[in-house]
Amino acid sequence: MSTKKLAVIALGGNALLRGNQQGTIEEQEQNATDTLENIVFLLRQGYNLVISHGNGPQVGNALLQNDAGEQVYNLPQMPLDVCVADTQGSIGYIIERALRNVLHKHNIKREVVTLVTPVLVDINDTAFSNPTKRVGRIYSKEAADKLAASKGWVFKEEVKDTGSGWRRVVPSPTPKGILNERVIESMADQGFIVIASGGGGIPVYYDEADTLRAAEAVIDKDSASALLASNIKANEFYILTDVPFIYLNYKKPNQQIAEFLNHADTKKYLDMGMFGEGSMAPKIRAALKFIELGGEKSIITEATKLEDKKYGSKITMEYDTEDKPIGCSC
Repeated sequence: MSTKKLAVIALGGNALLRGNQQGTIEEQEQNATDTLENIVFLLRQGYNLVISHGNGPQVGNALLQNDAGEQVYNLPQMPLDVCVADTQGSIGYIIERALRNVLHKHNIKREVVTLVTPVLVDINDTAFSNPTKRVGRIYSKEAADKLAASKGWVFKEEVKDTGSGWRRVVPSPTPKGILNERVIESMADQGFIVIASGGGGIPVYYDEADTLRAAEAVIDKDSASALLASNIKANEFYILTDVPFIYLNYKKPNQQIAEFLNHADTKKYLDMGMFGEGSMAPKIRAALKFIELGGEKSIITEATKLEDKKYGSKITMEYDTEDKPIGCSC
């Protein structure tokens, strides 16, 4: 059994694909390399690492490719779970190759492995009766109605600067288990850097005959990463995003940096609606889940600020003596 500390790092979607980019392989490889340079200090400190990642832009592109292939070449569309698996493999490969090059550059001897990861959900989760996660392209009302009739898809109206239309929505159930977590834990314990649970994992469930089935859904990446981190007994959980801190009253005149938070205060601010549901709130819930299940601390920061101790917000069950919570006059 390794005595090294274990950290799970959840890379945000911008780790590979930034909003102003087309998504070429060259762009994604460079973004991955730039992001992974920032985890070298943890390896220097002797940490074992598991890396998870988002796949929102990439799975959206896969769905568009599906749609184009059906319209142009009459190719059958692949179900959502296969698209998630495809992007897990391709993104994992990009991260693994970039990481191997970063390790070589810094003369660090570690093996890297990518693991396509099914994640267990409850098919009776209320999310299945209230799909909310928007995926794929925007359709006209007529096209959306035809797809709803032929494929059973659910659509909701979408209004954007580029125009309005209808977009497919799918369930986003709570993750209940990581099917190959023991494999991940064992490899990490041996010092392998494991890339796993990408895009929240491939959602699967057991039916009444105890047969493993695919669920047409997507799982929140940070929630699945927090569960994985807890189940493999990680000490620390890092969520890398596009801001260097957790902010209270974000982008308002009274905005405040929350550098240190305990569980009670974090929960209070979450319940007050202090964090945006489409942005920071899911990350906060994941960070809380990890420490509730026994993790030492969750850190939310921007990828390029990971090593710099002046940045990053730390959530622990209780405040440490050296922490200075908001309002502290010390």
